[in-house]
Amino acid sequence: MNAPLHNRVLMLLENMPYPQDPRVRREATALTAAGYRVSIICPSGKGQPRRETVNGVHVYRYAPPPPANGLLGYGWEYGYSMVAAFLISLMIFVREGFDVVHAHNPPDLFVFIAAFYKLFGKRFIFDHHDLSPEMYQARFPGGGSALVSNVLVFLEKLTCRLADRVLATNESYKKVEMERGRVPEKRITIVRNGIELHRLRPIESDCAPPRMVEAIIGYVGVMGVQDGIDYLLRALHHLVRDLGRTDFCCFLVGYGDAWADSKALAEQLGLDEYVLFTGEMSNDALLLYLSAVDICVDPDPSNPYNDRSTMIKMMEYMALGKPIVAFDLPEHRFTAQQAAIYVTPNDEREFARALAQLMDDPLRRAALGAFGRRRIETQLAWDFSIPNLLAAYRAVLPAPASSRHPAPERTEQIEIEPRPPAFPQTANYEPGGPR
Repeated sequence: MNAPLHNRVLMLLENMPYPQDPRVRREATALTAAGYRVSIICPSGKGQPRRETVNGVHVYRYAPPPPANGLLGYGWEYGYSMVAAFLISLMIFVREGFDVVHAHNPPDLFVFIAAFYKLFGKRFIFDHHDLSPEMYQARFPGGGSALVSNVLVFLEKLTCRLADRVLATNESYKKVEMERGRVPEKRITIVRNGIELHRLRPIESDCAPPRMVEAIIGYVGVMGVQDGIDYLLRALHHLVRDLGRTDFCCFLVGYGDAWADSKALAEQLGLDEYVLFTGEMSNDALLLYLSAVDICVDPDPSNPYNDRSTMIKMMEYMALGKPIVAFDLPEHRFTAQQAAIYVTPNDEREFARALAQLMDDPLRRAALGAFGRRRIETQLAWDFSIPNLLAAYRAVLPAPASSRHPAPERTEQIEIEPRPPAFPQTANYEPGGPR
């Protein structure tokens, strides 16, 4: 049976499968619980079927294109994905219908699919995950091509102006939407990323390194060019060379297009004894590593993209009660407040000194971590964002006739790693020794 009119949502997602994208999963689950019928079109992940229902969300997947490499590669990826998404959307439109197109960027090319359906009276909600022009400039040396940047600005403006509602992740994005996109403030709703507390709690972990250390430092997240892993590695180099600290190790959990270069830089700086690149991990294995960490780091350097963006890894650290060292960026400071030590942006030596101070001060580590956990529990958990999401939908669609409580979420279809990889062995290690 078709869902009632004004109750059907079509979500478009390109840069991650579903349900691996946390923001999209949270939004889709919240909308389904509120009585909306949600369908999602996205690329498939490893081992995922082309079509299935996940906790009431109807998922339609297409075979992903090869990983992009360079401008031509991204052009092929996005072009292929847009055609695949449009063809599947036509099938859904004919068979089931929908009332609103909810597009998640990047890329901002979904505006053309949304524009087509606006001809049929469908509403368009733009979920502004990333500032595409600034992200592009941060990822390429010298800011990349001016022509490409201008095209990305044009697509962002077009998307903002055609959208019936724009969802901003923070005040900085809202300001860009109002000033560059010329979106009236009344058409913008801030729906912050948030942490589901039941999914992220510290656990007992056996991921301690096999030698005596004063502290374990941890990073988790994407390792792209803009994410500052090179800044972190140079800070760790200063920690060893200039401050004489060898009583630490660092877990680097995640993957991205800067992963190989980062490993090479660590070797060049003589950090092999101190760092472990784990690669991509399941949620279970990731939680084991983060639970073992004493100090978490967010080395995002200052640039027009990072300064305006809210980093989910900061809130993950805070949810686990971990103290943070980060560069002093506007959205970093808003998110973590007193849960972090902030250092001069892009100053690697000061970053190293802050790490050394926290290594020697367990009481301060505990205080910072406790503040972060309280801030998540009382202000930044995902539950606090759901009312704003539903308010945005009420602004463009009548409220659905019925609602229900969300069903328990099924385990995500991600490869589960049975045991975390071992820390690299050197002559200085004592296998099996205490932390």
